[in-house]
Amino acid sequence: MLLLIAVLLVACGGGTGSEDAAGTATADAAANGAETTEPVTLIVSAAASLRDSLESLTPQFEQENPGITVTYNYGASGSLQKQIEQGAPADVFLSAGQKQMDALIESGHIEAEQSLNLLKNSLVVIVPADAKVVPESLNLLEDADTGIGMIAVGEPEVVPAGMYAKESLEHEQLWDKLYSKMVFTKDVTQVLTYIESGNADAGFVYLSDAKSSTKVKTAFAIDDSYHRPIVYPAGMVAETKHREAAQAFMQFIRGTAASDIFTEHGFTVAE
Repeated sequence: MLLLIAVLLVACGGGTGSEDAAGTATADAAANGAETTEPVTLIVSAAASLRDSLESLTPQFEQENPGITVTYNYGASGSLQKQIEQGAPADVFLSAGQKQMDALIESGHIEAEQSLNLLKNSLVVIVPADAKVVPESLNLLEDADTGIGMIAVGEPEVVPAGMYAKESLEHEQLWDKLYSKMVFTKDVTQVLTYIESGNADAGFVYLSDAKSSTKVKTAFAIDDSYHRPIVYPAGMVAETKHREAAQAFMQFIRGTAASDIFTEHGFTVAE
């Protein structure tokens, strides 16, 4: 009887040990083997003038990178810079000015080695599509015969296009002369809206913005020597929690497909 009990106890103990071992192995496999990629929402803070281009290229990026969804935060580059400095969520920053990118690199919010010059653009003056008289130079913005009343300009302190416009007008000694006719906007997209709606007679925007609307026409282009180079840098935010996804996006916007879209919208790809 004692021998039988001993055999039964050994058998039960062995079974429990095997089950425990199997359970441990299963747990280990679940922890180490099954690498499930969780969906990622990538937040890209981008200059307002990039909206049309980015909306066009995003579907292809998301198709090629399943599991990554891109959400954009558009605005003036200076405002986006301040948001990132204050801790607003962002994984990638696309600026319309080098000044804002340099400030974030200096403060440590963007890693210098994770930034690059992405695009170039040109500054133009636009008027409503139905304008009867079209000025052909900056000096004619002052001429009463052209009928130019209000001039829409991005706020120079936060809107790179406004900064370039100010530099151009100062180059021709026109900033102070035209100041009383200016209406300042929060970003370059609002300048475009003012001209489209007829709330301003002329405005300073990028060539890419002028090409995006059938309600405006380009009066003339500003000489590049009148202002500092218009460069659009891109950078990965140092605090991102989605480093691989951010790097994938940075790589994609430098690729051929994205470059073709940027070119179609009036940009020049930076070398």
